[in-house]
Amino acid sequence: MTVGEGVALTAGLLQFAFGALGGGRLMKYVPYPVVAGYLSGVGLLIILTQLPKFLGLARGIGLWQGLAAPACWSLPAIAVGAVSVAGMALAARLTRAVPAPIIALAAGAAAYAGLALLDPQLRTLAGNRLVIGPIPPASLDVFLGGMAERWSALRSAGPTAIATVLFPAATLAVLLSIDTLKSSVVVDALTRSRHRSNRELIGQGAGNMAAALLGGIPGSGTMGATLVNISSGGRTRRSGAASGLFSLAALLLLGGLVSWIPVSALAGILLVVAFRMIDRKSLYLLRQRSTLIDFAVIAAVAVTAIVWNLIAAAGVGLGLAIMLFIRDQVRTSVVRRHSLGGQLHSKRRRLPDELAILEAEGSRTAVYELQGALFFGTTDQLFSLIEPQLESYRYLILDMRRVAAVDFTATHMLELLDQRIAEKGGNLIFSQLPRSLPTGQDLRLYFRQVGLVRPERSIKVFPELDAALEWVEDQVLAAARPGAAPEQRPLDLAEIELLEDFTPEGLDLLRQCAAERSLAAGERLFAQGAQGDEIFIIRKGEVRIELPLAGREAHHLATFGRGDFFGEIAFLDCGTRSADAVAGTDAMLYVISREAFDSFAAREPRLAGMIFSGLARVLALRLRHADAELRALEES
Repeated sequence: MTVGEGVALTAGLLQFAFGALGGGRLMKYVPYPVVAGYLSGVGLLIILTQLPKFLGLARGIGLWQGLAAPACWSLPAIAVGAVSVAGMALAARLTRAVPAPIIALAAGAAAYAGLALLDPQLRTLAGNRLVIGPIPPASLDVFLGGMAERWSALRSAGPTAIATVLFPAATLAVLLSIDTLKSSVVVDALTRSRHRSNRELIGQGAGNMAAALLGGIPGSGTMGATLVNISSGGRTRRSGAASGLFSLAALLLLGGLVSWIPVSALAGILLVVAFRMIDRKSLYLLRQRSTLIDFAVIAAVAVTAIVWNLIAAAGVGLGLAIMLFIRDQVRTSVVRRHSLGGQLHSKRRRLPDELAILEAEGSRTAVYELQGALFFGTTDQLFSLIEPQLESYRYLILDMRRVAAVDFTATHMLELLDQRIAEKGGNLIFSQLPRSLPTGQDLRLYFRQVGLVRPERSIKVFPELDAALEWVEDQVLAAARPGAAPEQRPLDLAEIELLEDFTPEGLDLLRQCAAERSLAAGERLFAQGAQGDEIFIIRKGEVRIELPLAGREAHHLATFGRGDFFGEIAFLDCGTRSADAVAGTDAMLYVISREAFDSFAAREPRLAGMIFSGLARVLALRLRHADAELRALEES
């Protein structure tokens, strides 16, 4: 077995392994600049290796030596090669029924025949470097004997032989795989189908191994032949099989004619194919500063392929692909939104005096909604954003709902943030830690495993951002009113802030139309779409307002606590309920129906006007805070 046959067999084996190990999927994720640079490098290498044959240089004369010595050039070879190049370029204009390489080869052969009429030396095979030369006649005995020799050589191959063929075989396997997968993407677009990349590589690898054992050379799904096949109507595997059978017939029946094929004609065809492989559109990337780095990647891979080899180019391409990925990740901000406590509130409705305290203390609470990957490339970006304001924060909430990945470097940075904020008696707070990231990582478990979240730390973890905000608000209010312990007794009408301007006599009149009602925790007060016109004033406990969603858990809209009221929309327009009301804890309520209130208003219009005025004032305050939150979300 020759070195070339060993390279072919090993390349097929590597392709089979690529497909079996899922390498086809990985090649889909190689950045286009790397692929373009790799293919451009291959094209330039083909040009450099085919130019000596195009010029008709004798064996032993290198390209640069030959270019410097025009006397070594063969004018007949150049003329035949030029005709083949013209045939490749003009074939599409003449006909699409015959592949361009066939037209170019026929044109080159005809040109050679014409020149042979004028030069007798071109009519001989012996010693004629301008043609392929004599081909041994095909024989079954020779074929079987060659197979036996290959099998024998394969069994006796040692480490030295394997090392000799491994690097060129790996180069060939990568090149064939990229060429095939690139062609497959184009075929998908033309035929509206979807290829299976791993199966393509497994099938091609098996075919190339079989070809090597039978004396053939490896191949790939090249773009030119593939597009000709599709444009000629080929859509199934039978078209490829037919192509192989016709090639075999040409070898067996037309061997005498094949020996007269001009080498420069083949070189001309390959020069055109190589020129088309070069991504010339990449030169447009030089026009803009923003695309210079992409051009640099293409150029680096191509130059590496020319100066060193394709294996080195593949390594450079892989390294640059990693660098491009890190560059894009670093450029992307990991902070989706940043808000202060005075701009973003929990869904728990607060009384006006409580809202005033939260507004005053809002700058001491910061909420960062994070996104993307938190890893060594973005960790410093996040720390640099937070660190300048860290001294003014007492509570730092990091919402992790949109985080896609976290590495150990990021957890170390989070630990530093916790230490800094804990020194001032504050808390680092996580909300919505994903149980399953796209990588399959359980972030809650990971934080516990690396020791970031431990009982002795001040770090708090909440399932939702709203729960974290509510906890912080409770802490701020408790610190601002150290002596105000939460009372559990039910409030009287006189203690309701909405009615603070009422006289005792007015309260007695209103009490006549106010009913009392008690709810157990979890009990539904009313449902969305239900008819109702009552307004509810909470004496004790809390009530959650929820929006039911089809096939999903109800969406939490708001929580109302002791001293607050809800149900005012249906009370004002006497329509249907817009959401569900469910007791969050055991609760006691005052209930005033619109019918009872209208009777009260008819008797005491001034007092009724005071209630409407109070409702309008509180609703305006709620709307003002909602507008402020929307503005903060839009601006952040």
